[in-house]
Amino acid sequence: MERRTLLRAAVLGGSSAVFGGTLWRGAAYAAPAQPGAGPYGALGAADANGVRLPSGFTSRVIARSGQTVTGTSYTWHNAPDGGACYADGTGWIYVSNSEINPSGGASAVKFSSAGAITGAYRVLSGTRQNCAGGKTPWNTWLSCEEVSLGYVYETDPWGVNAAVRRDAMGRFKHEAAAADPVRKVVYLTEDETNGCLYRFVPTTWGNLSAGTLQVLVAGTATSGSFNWANVPDPDGSPTTTRTQVSGSKKFNGGEGCHYADDTVWFTTKGDNRVWQLNLTTNTYELAYDDSLVTSGTAPLTGVDNITGTASGDLFVAEDGGNMEICVITPNDVIAPFLRIDGQSGSEITGPAFSPDGTRLYFSSQRGTSGSSSAGITYEVRGPFRS
Repeated sequence: MERRTLLRAAVLGGSSAVFGGTLWRGAAYAAPAQPGAGPYGALGAADANGVRLPSGFTSRVIARSGQTVTGTSYTWHNAPDGGACYADGTGWIYVSNSEINPSGGASAVKFSSAGAITGAYRVLSGTRQNCAGGKTPWNTWLSCEEVSLGYVYETDPWGVNAAVRRDAMGRFKHEAAAADPVRKVVYLTEDETNGCLYRFVPTTWGNLSAGTLQVLVAGTATSGSFNWANVPDPDGSPTTTRTQVSGSKKFNGGEGCHYADDTVWFTTKGDNRVWQLNLTTNTYELAYDDSLVTSGTAPLTGVDNITGTASGDLFVAEDGGNMEICVITPNDVIAPFLRIDGQSGSEITGPAFSPDGTRLYFSSQRGTSGSSSAGITYEVRGPFRS
């Protein structure tokens, strides 16, 4: 996926805007008078689950916090957050974090080849406020603690092997992780108003027990070149990791992170931006910035978790806003893909696609009541672009 332009986005009424041509160099943009509906078409009326979807898509509820998962005896965790899918023979597994402090941890749901739920179980316990994380190429789940001096835990989605704390990946307010199999590193976001973007370079690829933590060093502009510098003390105590390296670039509330085709995409909720690192040129730029909107309604508010598909589409979940997951296409179209009605006190978390790309899993972390004990995990099925 090659994204050639910045998204200079503006939207009216939750519809899409289309951009292209030349690189944005500072001009503000207003919403077009007649925006389109995006690659999947306009959202329909809310279904029985309160989910508004384009034509041809359907939703079902997979699990609810505090209730047993259908067909199992396992009680689903509170405040479901970051997640990922794993192939399991002809079926698959969806892993989901629990953003609770204390207790936290992560759980998993198993599916048959037909999508029937065949099991649910715990894969991580005794941790704190497990927010996002990331999938590794060797099929483990990196569950990240979003607390001061938090850790990364490497977990087994099948629940067979015990989770392992990965101290070498640094202690800070972890958010998300994205593995880069080309450079053999893992990128890490930090949820602080003056947070950094890191990468962990394992001594041996596939083994996260030892390696070097590095931080991105760049100027203060919204685009430019970057390099990486070693963090002297990954333990972060007494000096925090984000303040140890002069020139480390600060980001306002790092959230989701996704790697694809020599590019890292990550979000910053504090300023409502989607950033991209172009790894072949060692440059960075904005892929989305709602401050460019001069009229109408910004298409994304409260940018949070982010994932992608084989087609090159990015799916960005909102923490608040209109409770939408929006799609950003390779030709710079941005539009809502789905919206949840009646849950304004919640946020959308954990978007992840089944291995065959036909089902999207995600959660409403606090459901209709706005309580962490009211989380709902969904599946959407339909003709996703391949």
